[in-house]
Amino acid sequence: MAVSTSTATVRGGAPQPAPERDDARTAQKQDSLWRDMWYSLSQNKAAMVSLVVIALLAVVAIITAVAPGVLPYDPYQQNMAESFQPPSAAHWFGTDQQGRDIFCRILVGTQITLTVGILAVAISLSIGVTLGAIAGYKGGKVDLIIMRIMDIMLSVPSILLAIAFMAALGQGIDKAVVAIGLVPIPEYARIVRSQILSVKENDYVAAARVIGDSDAAIIFRHILPNVLPSIIVRATLGISSAILDTAALGFLGLGVQPPAAEWGDMLGRGRNFIFSAPYTMIFPGLAITITVLAFNLLGDGLRDAVDPKARRR
Repeated sequence: MAVSTSTATVRGGAPQPAPERDDARTAQKQDSLWRDMWYSLSQNKAAMVSLVVIALLAVVAIITAVAPGVLPYDPYQQNMAESFQPPSAAHWFGTDQQGRDIFCRILVGTQITLTVGILAVAISLSIGVTLGAIAGYKGGKVDLIIMRIMDIMLSVPSILLAIAFMAALGQGIDKAVVAIGLVPIPEYARIVRSQILSVKENDYVAAARVIGDSDAAIIFRHILPNVLPSIIVRATLGISSAILDTAALGFLGLGVQPPAAEWGDMLGRGRNFIFSAPYTMIFPGLAITITVLAFNLLGDGLRDAVDPKARRR
């Protein structure tokens, strides 16, 4: 957008800063912010290692989805003659009670874990950001009603709320995505609302009002881009929470149903053989731990990169 040297005039003839100039300055500040954030993140070794781990998980999920034939064993093929085989050169992580290769099932389970985590966060992010933006920008009764509903949802433990949604919606991966996506909506709404309350009175917002921009345009074009870093940090941490909730529902038998290779379901079924075949629950548990830890460390690195006081230079 070209920078205009003119000024906008309101009724009464009082000159105001040109909105185009404010937009250009805001864009320059945002570019500088993103560069500083990336440099700070690149200096955080734990965050970069986590980023590599997440990238590898994404590659595994894509490959097993588009080319399942690359796996040495069919993760769904039962072979009772090879049940409870311990880890070996033939079966790196051993086999489960139905003779299925645990290593291949964990690789395939990456698809479900990342899919549910990302889609659930997409649902909670879109709804929570919209509600928080409306509450923070409108204020008054609208703010009061929205935030009281959010407070009611926050008063219920997340796993209990997810179980309640699953009980209402039914079982299945699509139901799990919706249930887990609805649980953290209040957190996103509160974050966005607090951020908007601190920036909605800035000059560039006032200039947008002067030129007649609609409320929706002001919120999504001028305000939300300035709170985007905080949203990204929370979304990254939200993926780890969604993965844990997915595993918890699967462990309880309420989430993704067999024969799907879901890590929580594998962990729950392996607990029955914790003494006779501990590897049936150790390896799914490690997969959950490593994935959640990677997203948490990346989220911590992004949080430090967003905070100017904690940013590495």
